[in-house]
Amino acid sequence: MGRGSYTAADWNKLRNSRNIASAQSETEIFKSTSCDQRFDPKFIQTREARDSEDHPESLPIILGLDVTGSMGYLAKMVAQESLNETMMKLYSTNAVKDPALMFAAYGDVDDRSPLQVTQFESDIRIAEQLLDLWLENAGSGRVVPNLLWYFAAKHTSLDSYEKRKKKGYIFTIGDHADCRKEGEPGNLPELYERVFGEKVNMKVGDIVKAAEEKFEIFHLFLDNGFAKAKNIVSFLPGHTMVIRTDEIDCIPEIVISTIQMTEGMEFEETLKQWPEEKLPVVKRALSELTIKSKKKGLFF
Repeated sequence: MGRGSYTAADWNKLRNSRNIASAQSETEIFKSTSCDQRFDPKFIQTREARDSEDHPESLPIILGLDVTGSMGYLAKMVAQESLNETMMKLYSTNAVKDPALMFAAYGDVDDRSPLQVTQFESDIRIAEQLLDLWLENAGSGRVVPNLLWYFAAKHTSLDSYEKRKKKGYIFTIGDHADCRKEGEPGNLPELYERVFGEKVNMKVGDIVKAAEEKFEIFHLFLDNGFAKAKNIVSFLPGHTMVIRTDEIDCIPEIVISTIQMTEGMEFEETLKQWPEEKLPVVKRALSELTIKSKKKGLFF
């Protein structure tokens, strides 16, 4: 997958055809009422991010969205604004020459579909598949981004890594970080078997390490004033950023800046790209990172 190129014109055409107006609710934008088999991990052996004539140096980027009940507004915001803004800024800043995006929707251990994953795409199909995901909007507070990390580790095949030893990127985004549930008898092994049809005996920390062989992993924690990011920090030290829920319009800048810094751009140079009104949020988020630059071998 990953042929073609994303354009603003294609986005506007899709937005008009789907009537994605700012006043619409999540359920009006995301009309699916169950998980589409195309996105169900149990029916997916491998998601491939391949080089093509259009994109000879593909770089996979996975955006994982928490779609539990408290997070419907996030998917709505991404669908209405952030996806288009992120893609256009990826190209305009040249942060990634040949991006291939995959969306994932992850939820709660008690959800009927705790994980959904799209294809890696480089054109308007990114948005089309995002809009076909199911927002289950349930959850009991036991959110599992670790399902996405496992899928990335065991069920992706990447030309960037296999040909060039270049890692892709994973960004999970949500207001819960409760993935340390290994102490609950039978909970996680049963969950992995239900979601993937596989027996998984790995601890969450080992899953993160396996995913980190192919991906740089980051978590953007949306602080709603109640939840804490401690659990996710323990698995992703120096790779977890916290912003308030009223600052989510800065997500595209934060994602792109994180990629740029990892690829070697100076911290201050990264900040110069963005409008003044977004700088305090972006700077604060990036300041929480400890990144080893791929070009300079330095830690920011």
